[in-house]
Amino acid sequence: MRSALITLTAATLAATVAAGPAAAQMQSQTAKASFVGKDDKETGRALLTAGKNGVFMEVEVTGLPAGTWVAFHVHETGKCDPAHKHESAGGHFNPDKTEHGFLAANGPHAGDMPNQYVGADGTLRAQVFNSMVTLDDKANGIRGRALMIHAKPDDNRSQPSGDAGERLACAVIQ
Repeated sequence: MRSALITLTAATLAATVAAGPAAAQMQSQTAKASFVGKDDKETGRALLTAGKNGVFMEVEVTGLPAGTWVAFHVHETGKCDPAHKHESAGGHFNPDKTEHGFLAANGPHAGDMPNQYVGADGTLRAQVFNSMVTLDDKANGIRGRALMIHAKPDDNRSQPSGDAGERLACAVIQ
C-alpha cells in the first residue's frame, strides 16, 4: 500500500511538472475540505476556487437539522476534533481584528459568511462567495484553516461569534 501511494504521489508530481507552471497554478487556485460531524464521520465536502476578488465555495453537508438556518464561518485553525466539539478550530478567522458580524459597526470578520438554509432532507447545499479571503499565503489566506457549520443562525451582531450555537460540522481547507 505504501509503495502504491509513493508511486501515485510521484506520478502526480511528474504530471504536474510535465504540464508546467499552468498546472501548478491551477492547483493553488482550488482547495477541498471534507466535513466531519460531532461523531467524527464524514458528512460532506466543499470545493473552493480562487476568484479575482475572493473565494467561491460549493458546499454540500448532510445530517444537519432539517428545515433550519445555520451559521457558516471560516475558523482560524485547521483542526477539527469532534471529541472536543470542534473547539480545536478556534474562533472566527479575523486577520484584521474587526468586530463580528455584517451588522456590527466595525465588522465583519473575514471569516463571517451569510447563514445557510438546510433543506427538509437535512442537507445543506450552497454556493458562497467570500470577498474578504484568498487561497494564497497572504494574511487573509484560508488554506489550512477550517470551515464550520453551527447549530443556529448567526445574528450578525453578538460578539465574538454571533450567538451561533454549537459546532455541528467542521472541515479543514486543504
